[in-house]
Amino acid sequence: MHQFDHAAATPMRDSVRRALATAAPLANPASTHREGQRARAVLEDARERLAAALGAHPTEIVLTSGGTESINLALKGTWWAARAAGGADGPGALVVPVAEHHATLDAVEWLARQGAEPRWIPVDGRAVTDAEAFAAALPGAAVATMLVASNEVGSLQPVQAVADASARAGVPLHLDAVGAFGHLPLRFAETGASLLSVASHKIGGPHGVGALVVRRDARLEALHHGGGQQRGLRSGTQDALGASLFALAAEEALAELETEATRLHGLTERIRTAVAPLPGVRLLAAEERLPHIAHLVVEGAQGEALQFLLDEGGFAVSNGSACSAGVSRESHVVRACGLEGVAPLRLSLGRTTTAAEVDVLLAALPTAIARARSL
Repeated sequence: MHQFDHAAATPMRDSVRRALATAAPLANPASTHREGQRARAVLEDARERLAAALGAHPTEIVLTSGGTESINLALKGTWWAARAAGGADGPGALVVPVAEHHATLDAVEWLARQGAEPRWIPVDGRAVTDAEAFAAALPGAAVATMLVASNEVGSLQPVQAVADASARAGVPLHLDAVGAFGHLPLRFAETGASLLSVASHKIGGPHGVGALVVRRDARLEALHHGGGQQRGLRSGTQDALGASLFALAAEEALAELETEATRLHGLTERIRTAVAPLPGVRLLAAEERLPHIAHLVVEGAQGEALQFLLDEGGFAVSNGSACSAGVSRESHVVRACGLEGVAPLRLSLGRTTTAAEVDVLLAALPTAIARARSL
């Protein structure tokens, strides 16, 4: 199977596999005996390495089970903290672009049922957030959130403009960097954000491991209570081995970031050039985009049919986010871009993708599109 769905999860790195296979059993890092303290040393070493990779302080790294938990902790925790500080008259609004990942949208909709006021921000035809509308919606809000780059289309978002506006308004800003970390230079201390979410499986680490970076002056209520671990923000036994493998993957991803970004951008440009002559097919992303994503929209076809036909041909592709419980649904991102009646096709590349694989896909694509249209 040719893997063109690296944005959903990229294969585990060889170094991570070896480290996992040879790892010694670790005790509970909260235990006070010698084995517990050995596990604690592994855990805190990983936290320091992740902090260095993210441009943060080690005390700002809250380890989680992945991007979804990190996003939920950021949004729900900040909203609850703001409401608790202000009482019934405290800030209750959330500023949210309409084309965010479902981890954000579903969390916001859940908070709306608890009394929150979502302030939805439009995006343009390339899925780029309207920074002026975002800034105008900030006064009186409890928390604001935005992707660093669209997880579906790949377009880079106006992070600096939004961060500056949030700082002026005194509103905590959360950045969803789950799909961007490892593909773009990213230093938390330089973003101006209060919170930032990342995940291990997007960069060749293990599944089920992530982190929320929490600025030390951020006010946040916990979702999990029990042992008071991690500044009391996320109780529970911490996965020292998972954190260590995440740190290893992060270090390798950053070491190769510049060369891989150049290589993958060249491959996605090859896709762009090849599909340009095809009638009714175009790339959706802005010029400034993630280097590893080529997002196509195909007129006159259904996304499910096109994805199925390519899968039958040996190509793992996507028509949107993979985090929707295995249910195929119309892309809310494409709809937010003002498009209907088109088949979205996200081709996301990774460090294992070769130019030969791209050429094989491009040779098969016209026939798959024609067959999808005939259905």
